[in-house]
Amino acid sequence: MSQIERLKLFIGGEFITSETDKYTPVYDPSRGEVIAEAPCCTKAEVLAAVEAAKRAYPAWAATPVLKRVQILYRVRELMIQHMEELTYSVAREHGKVWAEAEGDVLKAKEGTEQAIAAPSLMMGESIMNASSGYDTTLYREPLGVFAGIVPFNFPAMIPMGWMTPICIATGNTIVIKAASMTPMTALKIAGLYKEAGLPAGVLNIVTCSRNEAEIFLRHPDVKGISFVGSTSTGRHIYATAAAEGKRVQCLCEAKNHALVLADSPVERTAAGIINAAFGCAGERCMALPVVCVEECIADRLVSAIADAARKIRIGPAYDKGSELGPLVTDSHRARVVSYIEKGITEGARLVLDGRGVSVPGYESGFYLGPTIFDHVTEDMIVGREEIFGPVLCIKRVKDFEEGLKIMNSSRFANGSVIFTQNGYYAREFATRTHGGMVGVNVGIPVPVGIFPFCGHKDSFFGDLHCLGKDGYRFYTESKAVTTRWFHEEERKAKKVSTWDGTI
Repeated sequence: MSQIERLKLFIGGEFITSETDKYTPVYDPSRGEVIAEAPCCTKAEVLAAVEAAKRAYPAWAATPVLKRVQILYRVRELMIQHMEELTYSVAREHGKVWAEAEGDVLKAKEGTEQAIAAPSLMMGESIMNASSGYDTTLYREPLGVFAGIVPFNFPAMIPMGWMTPICIATGNTIVIKAASMTPMTALKIAGLYKEAGLPAGVLNIVTCSRNEAEIFLRHPDVKGISFVGSTSTGRHIYATAAAEGKRVQCLCEAKNHALVLADSPVERTAAGIINAAFGCAGERCMALPVVCVEECIADRLVSAIADAARKIRIGPAYDKGSELGPLVTDSHRARVVSYIEKGITEGARLVLDGRGVSVPGYESGFYLGPTIFDHVTEDMIVGREEIFGPVLCIKRVKDFEEGLKIMNSSRFANGSVIFTQNGYYAREFATRTHGGMVGVNVGIPVPVGIFPFCGHKDSFFGDLHCLGKDGYRFYTESKAVTTRWFHEEERKAKKVSTWDGTI
């Protein structure tokens, strides 16, 4: 049994012990053991974090942007130096296999690198002589304190790659509500920010329940909310915080679909689907849990996917040879299993059953093998709701039009994918799909961070997406300054009082 660590909060530049008597267990999913306890901090501690961010804001906003990003340069270098440690932290607390955990940390580094571009990307615009003798300049300025509410599935990338870097690079301060199931990596990276010289209070991290998190939604000093999580929670956050006049972006659930046309090379397409469907054990909102395939190649494709899925090596996250790790908690595993049982009851054909997987030496881990359903129809819950596990549903269609109709009927629209060698259908798909991120022969069409992560429909609530130029617009507001200077003779003629420029 590993030693259980009692985690701290990061408020005002210091790691502090919470005064709460309530703690949430943090598991090593590979072993099924509790390795830490995350404090369910008090309302007073949440308020203290907001107050620390508020105190830090004026001086931080007044710090030239070139000096702000110098700290991010140092954070980036520290992340590289501590890459092995941070990767192990993600693998240990979440269950991602080593390559996926390293990718999580690399995405946090990539987000930091994007924020280093803030001096260019938050620049405004100007025009001389907008009207006769009048010049107008548009500036982008920070707003104040932001709150970031994050999920369990990307412990490094979402809080420390998507939210924190751009927020603070643009001159704001932030309070991160880390996921209580996986808070350890974010806290480690907070330590790197402190080592890099970030002023106290610019970044704060707490762990708490939804009750305490409600404070962010109504607190007058919190100017905006960035959220990643369930659609029901995102809808509540958006409605509540927007009614309070706050900036809000809520990235929510998904049920991404792929459409496989008859001209697709079966083996190569199957390989792309395997990675997209079962990578990160399906615990990502850009996973590919549904494939619509033209009937004439469906048998061949399903067989190829099942054959490849059976060869996936299931094992502990920190074993670099593992290809599929455990789910994050036993309760989440039970939830995914309940969907598998529901699919069987609904009449879908279970091609591959991932239940009952046991890893030698890690029998208590939260493992679930790849699971494949065929002949999933539109009336089946298993094909409509987000399962967030390694479960793939095959929907058979007669042609492109039927497949696109099924995909667009989903209330979610994060990503959508087509596998084809036909340029016409690829273009038609990109034009007509509802998905915000579209892949053509790309199973996980998440763009690099210079572009926004742009879900649609019930996958996103808000006006400005995270990352890319949208991210900079979200964390800044515009100010237009119009200036006119009078000629000396004109001033005298109009008897305009002079000013020698002194203050």
